[in-house]
Amino acid sequence: MPKVPVSVHVEDLTLFASALSKQLGNTSPSHLQLMNMLARAAGFENLQHLRASRAATRRVLSAVEDTDYDGRIVERALNQFDAAGRLRRWPAKRQTQNVALWVLWLAFPAEKRMSERDVNACLAAEHLFEDPATLRRTLIPTGLLSRKADGTDYRRREKEPPPEAKALIHLISSRRKVRPDPKEELRHA
Repeated sequence: MPKVPVSVHVEDLTLFASALSKQLGNTSPSHLQLMNMLARAAGFENLQHLRASRAATRRVLSAVEDTDYDGRIVERALNQFDAAGRLRRWPAKRQTQNVALWVLWLAFPAEKRMSERDVNACLAAEHLFEDPATLRRTLIPTGLLSRKADGTDYRRREKEPPPEAKALIHLISSRRKVRPDPKEELRHA
């Protein structure tokens, strides 16, 4: 007989931990230890990670309807982009890099063959640190972009973005709507 998952929503972790502690009686760990254990059981590193994730989710919640993502990851990735939605610097953390790559992935046309020059031009418009080669070389092993063995015929691979990437894409797309025209920027430079 297959197991059917049962979800539990806990409004206040402190009250939940207190009730559990009472049921455990003398064998119960301290309140803080119990709260950390519950946070780890929910997939977080500890209670602080849980709190940071929920706080970040609340901060970006007003712009994104789907809340089934780690808001802390989305917020870290969002901080890597400028006001026009361009990647300012290559993130140090791999997790943040992977989410940021989805925003770049979205800039490529779907089901269209591209040369390396086309890919570099597209990436150049989407980032500010002038290293399209690193971005291109990272998009391929992550499976967001494919190319032939000889280094030609690049294509965007159609996939469903993870929840954190969807949230980031939603937030960045609003920034891109106000992106200045590159021709205008050159005229004023």
